[in-house]
Amino acid sequence: MSGKIIVFGGSGFVGTHLIRSLVAQGEQIVSVDIRPQRETLPQVDYRIGDVRDLSAFEVDGPVATIYNFAAVHTTPGHPFWEYYDTNINGAIEITAWARRYGVNDIVFTSSISVYGPSEETKSEVSTPAPQSAYGYSKLMAERIHRIWFDEAPGRRLTVVRPAVVFGRGERGNFTRLARLLQKGFFVYPGRRDTIKACVYVEDLLDSIAFAKNSPEPFKFYNAAYPERYTLEQVVSLFIADHFPNGKTYTIPRGVMMTGASILEKTSFLKIGIHPERVMKLVRSTDIFPGWLTSKGYVFPYNLKAGLQRWSDQGNKAFD
Repeated sequence: MSGKIIVFGGSGFVGTHLIRSLVAQGEQIVSVDIRPQRETLPQVDYRIGDVRDLSAFEVDGPVATIYNFAAVHTTPGHPFWEYYDTNINGAIEITAWARRYGVNDIVFTSSISVYGPSEETKSEVSTPAPQSAYGYSKLMAERIHRIWFDEAPGRRLTVVRPAVVFGRGERGNFTRLARLLQKGFFVYPGRRDTIKACVYVEDLLDSIAFAKNSPEPFKFYNAAYPERYTLEQVVSLFIADHFPNGKTYTIPRGVMMTGASILEKTSFLKIGIHPERVMKLVRSTDIFPGWLTSKGYVFPYNLKAGLQRWSDQGNKAFD
């Protein structure tokens, strides 16, 4: 079916990159977000809207695909109820809207947070065990989308569980790491071998296109490089290729947590250190892209190439 493409969460990091890609393909796009867009592109109908209530949202003409990228996701940063309020109600409203308008194709971005932190390798066959409000809300949102899919024949659903996504406009974990190294240092909180599954934003979109176009009507998969990079490998690549003057230190986790608590309260140095972020550096997210690998999919880039492309796009700035 031909028609417009709706991107809920189009003003976010991944949504912005997706819309840029779709515009290059000549698609007609409706972007819906509670925040204004980061950039304004032709062929895009930008709407301010809240996915928690789509009762008044209308689109002229047929709709081919819905991308549900809308979410409250930053952790820490929100009270628990906000993750459930937006992520679950958003899934309910978007699937209800799809029913009303007869849209039979949805792509939903979940999260590897549904697995919970673990030192064990997790693939799509692993049992979800979320330990955060964000992870729980995403798992429930997955099930809401699956209910929509199971209701009627002819529907297609792609659920992607991205690892840490990095790239221009990310404003998250990798951006904070780059800013620390730009200041000349990075401190490991007691260990260097934490495994941090990750994927460059354009590689994520490439994998979504691959999955969406695969013949199976329903698929869910992990979006992460098959190489499980350690925190030390990530930092070492940043230093070797982009911040040659960067130094690293290792401080016991207890000392780091105490320091993070103090810095978080005082905002000293303004480098985004928070106790929960320190724990993210300690806990592994060892996620393997089993479905993609079984289908013979090969990511077009790796971590090193992704960081280089990010640097090139930002004129050597990791913003």
